Amino acid sequence: MHISAVVVVDKNEAIGYQNKLLCHLPNDLKRFKQVTMGHHMLMGRKTFESIGKPLPGRTSMVLSTDINLQIEGCNTFSEIEDAIKFAQSHKETELMVIGGGKIFEQLKDRFNKIYYTHIHHAFELADAYFPKYDLSQWKLLEKTACSKDEKNSFDHTFETWEKI
Repeated sequence: MHISAVVVVDKNEAIGYQNKLLCHLPNDLKRFKQVTMGHHMLMGRKTFESIGKPLPGRTSMVLSTDINLQIEGCNTFSEIEDAIKFAQSHKETELMVIGGGKIFEQLKDRFNKIYYTHIHHAFELADAYFPKYDLSQWKLLEKTACSKDEKNSFDHTFETWEKI
């Protein structure tokens, strides 16, 4: 099973502020849905709370230090390895890790693929970050530039990278 990161970052690799995304970017939300649909998604409790509900068409897996945490419609785990084994046992081919910063940091050496959305802007307020990568050990599979428009406030680029 591959383990992939799905992340939107600004110029400084920031991913959020006060448990929210840095901005509303409909193009990214559409891509997120395309990339994650039909897959198991692993996220931290705070990321789940920011989403607010299990997303349809995907298996929501929530990681928390609270071993008694139960969330309707989600599978909860207190250990990353248990979550990975759960996805494997359900024949998942690509586990999608969607945040937050602590989860990305814990799994950074295990990612096989990264689905980036790069926002061409540096946000002043940020408190969560994606780990920095030396992309010389990665192959760029796809790159699509998108200009800001009436719905998307910032220029952004979609990139898909695969570990060599």
